[in-house]
Amino acid sequence: MATHTERLKVVDGDVTTAKGFQAGGLHCGMKRKRHDLAWLYSETPANTAAVFTTNLFQAAPLAVTKESIAVDGKIRGLIVNSGVANAVTGEEGRYNAYEMRHLFAKKLGVNDHHVAINSTGVIGEQLPMEKLEAGIEQIDFADPQPTNFSKAILTTDTFTKNACVQIELDGKLVTIGGTAKGSGMIKPNMATMLSFITTDAAMERDALNAALRTAVNQTFNCITVDGDTSTNDTVMLMGNGQASNKPVTEQDYENFQLFTDALTVVCKSLAKQIARDGEGATKLIEVQVTGANCVKDAQKVGKAIAGSSLVKTAVYGADANWGRIICAIGYSGVQLHSEKVDVSIGNTQVVKHGMPVVYQEESVEEYLQSNEEIKLFADIHNGTGEAVAWGCDLTYDYVKINASYRT
Repeated sequence: MATHTERLKVVDGDVTTAKGFQAGGLHCGMKRKRHDLAWLYSETPANTAAVFTTNLFQAAPLAVTKESIAVDGKIRGLIVNSGVANAVTGEEGRYNAYEMRHLFAKKLGVNDHHVAINSTGVIGEQLPMEKLEAGIEQIDFADPQPTNFSKAILTTDTFTKNACVQIELDGKLVTIGGTAKGSGMIKPNMATMLSFITTDAAMERDALNAALRTAVNQTFNCITVDGDTSTNDTVMLMGNGQASNKPVTEQDYENFQLFTDALTVVCKSLAKQIARDGEGATKLIEVQVTGANCVKDAQKVGKAIAGSSLVKTAVYGADANWGRIICAIGYSGVQLHSEKVDVSIGNTQVVKHGMPVVYQEESVEEYLQSNEEIKLFADIHNGTGEAVAWGCDLTYDYVKINASYRT
């Protein structure tokens, strides 16, 4: 029997590749020139699962979207603005979030609770409601432009981020497609990132939730750019069932696992694109950890290495300073035996059994200089747990971008 990896196909696509979804974006004036209002809708009600930021200062749109999903678990439309986060905005901000939902629900002709909303941008500013209302009025459902959806959710990103996979469930072609934004304020356990994923698979809601949480934990929760977790982070998955497969439950292990694996591939691609597009970044860092006591421990080690400012600057400077990797492993919070740890940079082992080994430093420096994707390896020799984490290098441009973010 073919493995799940062999049974899925990566294709060019986005949030509208799955049957029954349309999306677009436009400029309504929240940003000076770039698109800043994005919309998405499903032709039929879609079972919806979502994961939100762990930051205790959660933006008003998140509370409103949680309420929408809680009514019957189904969403028809999504409206997102960029430029203003509507976070830490008090009662006025919450009122504006409800109004934003109502305006788009009215435009779609659906109940308010069948609309989800999100915002991204500067914290502490109120939404310019006149511009927002005028923008929603401009939406033309007869002229969907999914590339504009991907553009309209961006802030400091330098490129749009899309991923799509197709599988077969019960003889039916099923598509999972997603779009994301994220560049700064990126830390494990969600970050300043939004990701919206659609599928035409028929999935029972509990199965949809379980699949999303599994995929997010292995992907979006394993990326870091700068150690900051934002107020608006959301990953949302909508499944409208238009592929007409038999609804998948968690008890239908084979199909549930195949869907989860395919969803994880989409999330992994989007997560890596976010890490690669870290503000000012020039290199993607992938950390592979093996031999941990459990997966959770492996993730902790990977996140500590990928999130270390000293490791990130060493990669930027092509400095083969493996001591910084060892330090990150040591403060990761994982119990281990230091005399067992192995570390490699690319194909070159630099630490064996907790001690430095003789290697050609020039070859490691050349590896760090000449590759845009840098792989670091740590073997704890403490068990069978393994995980992968992603980050990026830390450059002068990161400081420049964030020093002038509001100007």
